[in-house]
Amino acid sequence: MKLEEAYQIAEKIKKQLEPYCDRIAIAGSLRREKTDVKDIEIVAIPNDRFQLGLIVNKWKKIRGEVGGKYLQRELPERINLDLFFANEKNWGYIFAIRTGSAEYSHKVLATGWLKAGYKGVDGMLTKNKQEIEVREEEDLFKLIGVEYVEPRLRG
Repeated sequence: MKLEEAYQIAEKIKKQLEPYCDRIAIAGSLRREKTDVKDIEIVAIPNDRFQLGLIVNKWKKIRGEVGGKYLQRELPERINLDLFFANEKNWGYIFAIRTGSAEYSHKVLATGWLKAGYKGVDGMLTKNKQEIEVREEEDLFKLIGVEYVEPRLRG
């Protein structure tokens, strides 16, 4: 799907979910401004999973549940929604990873945190088995000693 069409759908979905989230943002290839979009990725900190469920469970289930960390639904517009759940302590970590690209997240971010002595465990960055808060995307880059790169330049 072309960027503009996918972005309009993503904005519509975001607006539907926003009242039931403390924070919500479009990630993935849309955030990276790719001309062709394969799916819509959104990261959210929910404050009412029940109400979120009433919305997302109207769409065709591919995998995952509202109570989990991730779900995927096929939207009526024939594009998949990947909805990732975060919290205030891991927002930056999840948002950076889910902005991608997959190659960038692996080669730059994951390699960077491993070199800096961190591990990604169960949706959190950890060091010496202690959870490390990563509240903003820029915080992850600083922690791992990598210069911040604008999403559209991440591949």
